[in-house]
Amino acid sequence: MHWLDWAAVGAYFLVMLLIGVWSHRRVDDVSDYFTGGGRMPWWLTGISHHMSGYSAAVFVAYAAVAYTYGITVYVWAFLPLALGTGVGAWLFAPRWNRLRRRFRVASPLEYLARRYNVPTQQALAWSGALLKVFDVAAKWASVAVLLKVFTGMSMTHGILLTGIVTLLYCTVGGLWADALTEFGQFVIQGVAALAMMGVVLDRLGGISGLGTLWHRLPSGHTHPLVGPYTAGFLTAYVVVKLFEYNGGMWNLAQRYMATDSPRGARRSAALSAALYLVWPAVLLLPAVAAPVLMPHIGDPQQTYALMAQSYLPAGLVGLTLAGMFSHTMAMASSDANAISAVVTRDILPALLPGFRGAGTERGLRAARVVTVLFITVSMVVAIEADHFGGVLGIIVGMVAAVMGPISIPMLLGLLPAFRRCGPRAALTSWALGLGGYFLVKYGVDGASQTAVVVTPLVTSLVVYAGLGLLLPEPDADADAVVEAVSAPDPVPDAAIARPVTEQA
Repeated sequence: MHWLDWAAVGAYFLVMLLIGVWSHRRVDDVSDYFTGGGRMPWWLTGISHHMSGYSAAVFVAYAAVAYTYGITVYVWAFLPLALGTGVGAWLFAPRWNRLRRRFRVASPLEYLARRYNVPTQQALAWSGALLKVFDVAAKWASVAVLLKVFTGMSMTHGILLTGIVTLLYCTVGGLWADALTEFGQFVIQGVAALAMMGVVLDRLGGISGLGTLWHRLPSGHTHPLVGPYTAGFLTAYVVVKLFEYNGGMWNLAQRYMATDSPRGARRSAALSAALYLVWPAVLLLPAVAAPVLMPHIGDPQQTYALMAQSYLPAGLVGLTLAGMFSHTMAMASSDANAISAVVTRDILPALLPGFRGAGTERGLRAARVVTVLFITVSMVVAIEADHFGGVLGIIVGMVAAVMGPISIPMLLGLLPAFRRCGPRAALTSWALGLGGYFLVKYGVDGASQTAVVVTPLVTSLVVYAGLGLLLPEPDADADAVVEAVSAPDPVPDAAIARPVTEQA
C-alpha cells in the first residue's frame, strides 16, 4: 500500500483508541459498562445495532458468494436481517428496555433466573458464551484475509493486530466506547463504500451501466435463490435471524436495553432494519459486478480487496481497508462486552456465592478481565479457523444452527403467549435442539446446509411450544416477569422490582 493508505489506517486506529479513553470517563459502575446507564440516544443505538450485526465477513465470505452466485447473497443473507429486525422493533425491542428499567438488569440473561430458574440460566449462558467464541473468531479470520491481500501480513499477525486494538478500546470504555466507535466506523465505512461503488459504476459505464449489468452477468447470477441457497434454506434463515438479531445475539439486546425508553428501543430497531434493507446492497454491488469487471479471480474471498487495490487511488485504499476493519471491530467489541456482562452478572455469581455482593470497583475489574480473556481466546480460535470449516462454515453452519436452541427460550420467554413454558420446556428444547444439530452435522452423511440449519431450530421451537402446551408449568414469578415487560409505560416507581439477581 501507499504511505497515504497506511496513514489512513493508522489514523483510524488512533481515533478508535481516543474514543475508548474518552468513554472511560463515562463508566462509573457495571450499568454504565454494560448498558450505557440507559442514557444512549435511539439513533446511536440504532446505528450501533446495525454495525454490530455484521463484520468483515461481508467483504470476504459474503463477497465470495456474490462473486460465485450473484444477487442471492443479498436475498438470503440480508433481507432476513431487515425483516427480522423490523418485526422485533414492535415485538422484542421495547421488552428488552423494560427489563432494564423495571428489574435493573445489566445482562440480557439476568432475567432468566426468575423467568425459569438458575440451571436454565446457566445452561444458556455457558453454551452461548462458547458459541460466541467461535463467532468472533470467524470475524478475526475474515479481517486477517483482507490484511493479507492488502499488506502481505500473515493471517496470525493480522488477527493479533486487530484483536489487540479492539481489546484496548472496548476494555476501558465499555458499551459507550463500543457505540461511539461503531458510529465513527459507520461514517468511515460509508465514505469508503460509496467511493468503491462510484468507481465500479464508472467502470460499468455510469448509472446506465447498472441496466446492462444484469445481461452481462454469468448465468444464474440474477436469480434470487440459486445453488445451495434454496427456498427452504431462506425460510430457516429468516426464522433464525428473527431470534438472533432481536436478542439471541446478546450484544444486540444490550442496544435496546441502553436506550432511555421502550419507544427509543423501538425507533432504534426500526433504524437498524432500514439500514439492513439498503446498506448491504451498496456494500455488495462491487462483488456482484466483479465477474464482469474481473472475471479471473482465483480466490473469490479476495474479490473485494483485489478490486479496491486495482481501482482505488492512494489513500482511498487505506480508507477502504479501515472501513472493512470497522465492521469486524464493531461486532467483536460489542460481543466481548455482552459476554463479559453474562459472565460477571450470571455465571460468576452462580459459581462464586461471594461474588453476588461484589461492589462497584470489584465488578468493573471483573468485567474488564473477562473482556480481555474472551478476546484472547477468540483470537486463538481464529488462528485455527480452517479446522472449523473456514469463515463461512463457522458463520452459517455452526452459529446459525446453534443460535436457535439458545435464543428460543430466551426470547419467547418474554411473550405472554408462552408464559406457561417453564424451565422443563426451556432446558429440554435447548438440549434436544443442540442434539439435533450434532446428529445432522456429524451423524448424517451428505446432510445439506439447509438441514443443518433447520433441524436444531425446528426441534427447539416444537419442543418448547409443545411442552408448554401439553405440560404447562404455571409460576407466579414467571407471570410477573412477562407482565412487567409487556405492560405499557409509564410504571409508577413503586412498581419497579428489586434486581432479578437479588430475588434469584
